[in-house]
Amino acid sequence: MVDLPELFPGFETRKVEGDGATLHVRIGGEGPPLVLLHGYPECGVMWHKLAPDLSRHFTCIIPDLRGYGQSSVPKSEKGAAYAKRAMGNDIVAMMTRLGHQTFALAGHDRGARVAYRLGLDHPDRLSRLAVLDILPTLEYWRQMDKTFALKMYHWMFLAQPMPLPENLIARASTFYLEHTLASWTGNGNLSVFDKRALEHYRAFFSDPERIHAACEDYRAGAGIDMDLDTADRAAGKTIDLPLLVLWGGRGLSPDKNPLDIWREWAPEAEGQPIDGGHFLPEENPDATLAALLAFFAPS
Repeated sequence: MVDLPELFPGFETRKVEGDGATLHVRIGGEGPPLVLLHGYPECGVMWHKLAPDLSRHFTCIIPDLRGYGQSSVPKSEKGAAYAKRAMGNDIVAMMTRLGHQTFALAGHDRGARVAYRLGLDHPDRLSRLAVLDILPTLEYWRQMDKTFALKMYHWMFLAQPMPLPENLIARASTFYLEHTLASWTGNGNLSVFDKRALEHYRAFFSDPERIHAACEDYRAGAGIDMDLDTADRAAGKTIDLPLLVLWGGRGLSPDKNPLDIWREWAPEAEGQPIDGGHFLPEENPDATLAALLAFFAPS
């Protein structure tokens, strides 16, 4: 990996073993532990606008998920190593090794899928949970009519058997990355992203192994993750802890109130829309920070 700009002054950087992957982790601040998980097509750097303020209240622990950023890239076929259960087990193992039995957790996009799966699999490890601009995986597939499929085309594209999406993305990786980022913002361009953060995202997307890992993440979403969600819903399993749902007013959720759906999965769910598109911590950091602080550190 090329030398990349530092966006977390005062934070420590470590390599921490997960559950089959070695995670690149940034740690800073004081107070109770708060884990922040990134989504696709980014890495932990996406939290850089919120980290200084959050670290005044919490010990912020910001890993790159397996296969993303500067974490290791476990080998995988048909999504097996990138199921959200496997990625969630990484976070549980990481926090055990860092000495934290319980912790708060916020996730965006794919990181939010890891977060709610961890809430279903390991509820005893969490105090509070926040998910940013997603619905549960099963619910997205249920909503997949023509209009939503055109909006969420990447779910079908990235889940295609290898090496189709890998080869197509690798031939124009910067174009694909920047098109994806821009098209998911509320204003349709890259102006909301710090140029230094974009350097991190481009570096990740220039690596064929990591392009493959991201495709495996979506293959898991169309297979293993869907199966796990379906089984939990059939069993009536819910997330029985405080859950905050934030979504972009111009984000990727269907044109329905996400809380109506989330309360079927988590009876204690509360939440609100945030002005912006999909990338709330970068598009509207002030409103996102206020909502997270009100939830995780109520006065």
